[in-house]
Amino acid sequence: MTVATWNINSVRLRIDTVLQFLRDAAPDVLCLQEIKTEDALFPGAAFTQAGYPHQAVRGMKAYNGVAIVSRIPLTRPHSLDWCGKTDSRHIAAEVAGVEIHNFYVPAGGDIPDPDQNEKFAHKLQFLDEVTAWFSTNRRAETPMMLVGDLNIAPLEHDVWSHKKLLDVVSHTPIEVERMGRWQQGLAWVDAVRHFVPDDQKLYSWWSYRAKDWDLADKGRRLDHVWVTPPLKEKLEAAEIQRPWRGVEKASDHVPVLVRLAVPA
Repeated sequence: MTVATWNINSVRLRIDTVLQFLRDAAPDVLCLQEIKTEDALFPGAAFTQAGYPHQAVRGMKAYNGVAIVSRIPLTRPHSLDWCGKTDSRHIAAEVAGVEIHNFYVPAGGDIPDPDQNEKFAHKLQFLDEVTAWFSTNRRAETPMMLVGDLNIAPLEHDVWSHKKLLDVVSHTPIEVERMGRWQQGLAWVDAVRHFVPDDQKLYSWWSYRAKDWDLADKGRRLDHVWVTPPLKEKLEAAEIQRPWRGVEKASDHVPVLVRLAVPA
């Protein structure tokens, strides 16, 4: 089974790009973030026609929103709200015996101080709540995947410059520490770094602000796939598909794919 995650930055605007990706990469399951559309306007018919009739959507108008589309039947689709907000940042379903949680973590604004920046305070609260929820409601022995735009690049080589980004939101020590707690709670395994050593640069996002994103290559690895210990030995491959950043009307994120030895 191959699972892909992609912050698409408006699924309706980029539906042709997504469909081309499905034809080229042929994942069994695609998890999307920032779909930026209400459920009723989600292009479900286009995904069905492309061979992905099983869908779980938690959208909202113009902002955020998450979805799972699959060639394989989805069971127990559900979503949760965090921090007292109904801002469509989580959806989950079971696929081929694996529970998949798809997240869009708050970006956190520009100032890495929760006292000065409500958005950053929201991000830290969000991370604390999801960590506590998994610790209370799920067990490490359960086959699970956690995917999505987690908006944190935790490792030194997950960013283009560790020193220059230490005080930039997404790579600050307080965020990295919070992500570490979340990851350690159920002994989640970083499925991509399972295959790529920590000392190798690895990015999944490049800012729109760069005139030549490819030449500047000032990226960050904000998009992640984690698995619980029962799935660690089933990991077969992982790939971040950089070329999708260079297509017309590209998202600033690219797809991340992980293949598991799980019958689809």
